[in-house]
Amino acid sequence: MLRTRVITALVLLAVLLPLLLFAGARSFGAAMGVFAAAGMWEWARLAGLRGWRALAWAAVWLALVAAMLFSPVGALDADGSFALATLAWAALLLGSLPRAALPRALAAPAVLCLLGFLVLFAGWMALWHARRLGVGYLLSMLMLVWVADVAAYFGGRAIGGPKLAPRLSPGKTVSGALSGVLAVMAYTAVCALLPGLQDTLGGRLALRWGLPGALLVAALLAVLSVAGDLFESLLKRRAGVKDSSGLLPGHGGVLDRIDALLPVLPVVMLLVGLGR
Repeated sequence: MLRTRVITALVLLAVLLPLLLFAGARSFGAAMGVFAAAGMWEWARLAGLRGWRALAWAAVWLALVAAMLFSPVGALDADGSFALATLAWAALLLGSLPRAALPRALAAPAVLCLLGFLVLFAGWMALWHARRLGVGYLLSMLMLVWVADVAAYFGGRAIGGPKLAPRLSPGKTVSGALSGVLAVMAYTAVCALLPGLQDTLGGRLALRWGLPGALLVAALLAVLSVAGDLFESLLKRRAGVKDSSGLLPGHGGVLDRIDALLPVLPVVMLLVGLGR
């Protein structure tokens, strides 16, 4: 199992690193579009669709991405999609996580797929815009979620204590979540204060909101990353599966890799004001 995970990770790095560092913004956007289309297919399956119905959602998703990349539509203000995705996440997270179940109004496959379409599209749009702003900014945005995840894992193992959401993810603890929040705040402070890091996410947050405001935003983003992970766990438990798919051997599916990132991306772009 470990060997499979390592091989898959190396293959992904071999594909994604050249795209990130050397490809143009459009090529990067196209590659991320294909990647996210696989996530749309997984989301549709978790929503209860099978066969060609799930593939149809992915196909429509790819068609929209192509339109954004290769037509003047791609130059339009993206703040609308980020705002709608933020509202969609508010409905999904606030409506489901406190009760560890989807409300009936959101559980219908068509409704759930439509919301998934929206949040995946906004996530892709955020990555595309971030890449156009520079590799450093994009990496700093991804790093925030990785810092939260790693700190939560090690903090939870070291401290233990009460479970955060035992009905959704028995391994997560309150101490782990708090460790992730504190680590993200520290990471943001470093980026905001050190010379040469002003174009990172932390630097831009501090420039717009001041350091205290940037730290509060960082804490919110860390909480959102945990909530995104819990929401995907809810979808998988509801569908009776361990992973969103087997597309990434040893790692599960695409959604298993980006679940914590999806709620963070549109909020980041709105709060930093980079959707234009």
